[in-house]
Amino acid sequence: MSAVEQNQTSPVSVGLGELAGLSNQARQLQLRPRLVRARQGGQYISRMRGRGMEFDESRPYQPGDDVRNIDWRVTARTGKTHSKVFREERERPVLISVDGRRSMFFATRGRFKWVQASRLAALLAWTATQAGDRVGGEIHWEESFQEFRPRRGRKSVLRLLKALVTHMAAEFPTPASMEKVFRRIRRTAHPGSLVVFISDFRGFDEASEKQLARIARHNDVLLVHVHDWLESRLPAKGQYRLGDGEQIIELDTRKADLQQRYHSHYEQRVARLRKLCRQLHMTWLECATDEDPADVLRSVFGRQK
Repeated sequence: MSAVEQNQTSPVSVGLGELAGLSNQARQLQLRPRLVRARQGGQYISRMRGRGMEFDESRPYQPGDDVRNIDWRVTARTGKTHSKVFREERERPVLISVDGRRSMFFATRGRFKWVQASRLAALLAWTATQAGDRVGGEIHWEESFQEFRPRRGRKSVLRLLKALVTHMAAEFPTPASMEKVFRRIRRTAHPGSLVVFISDFRGFDEASEKQLARIARHNDVLLVHVHDWLESRLPAKGQYRLGDGEQIIELDTRKADLQQRYHSHYEQRVARLRKLCRQLHMTWLECATDEDPADVLRSVFGRQK
């Protein structure tokens, strides 16, 4: 990123012009990832299926047709065996779920997690619409959400970007379970969709895991974990005063084993998500608050020269 671009961006907020301008960088991406060696430890890259096959019509059964494609409803109605005919989808829905909970409005270096998530969402949305896919999704916080039905064209991307620019942190201090988020997407995701979750994944529990597994059964899924270094390790041993605008706590990192227990808790939480990605053949990416989201996405979705 050039010095001019850096001056035009804020570490705590995003502008519509900034997100719209990412359409140029999106031309370097394609949502058909190849199997590559992970750029960072912990990345897991799956084979995305790409556009799927959608039902076209039913016709009378012909010798050699796959019996698994028999259309039993038409067969029962007409009394003659019919087969389903499929064709490759010309487009597919791409649903981008962006975490707008209070925990996302935080960073100790680089940009707020929310700013990173917004830039990631914009890059993916532009990439999808440039490929002819329909773009939709939602922004969610603890107790509510804003939904965007998948549509074609720049207007579908811009309505998402405008919502990202105007979104404010919710007033709930503790992230709730993400189960409701996954359950909503499961009900709206058309089989064969690409479903993207951009989040710090706080509140990911067993109920969330069950809903996510159901989504992955019929869709490609990309999880983008946005994180700050302080979430994985405590600062050097000492006494610190921390505040969130409402309360202040004293933190003594000199206590025995506190550093190790804190780091282990984080690693266990992230390891659970990585393992789930391997089991369900989902794609896993990590983006730190001091990384360039375009570079992170290019490591997997970059166009081959």
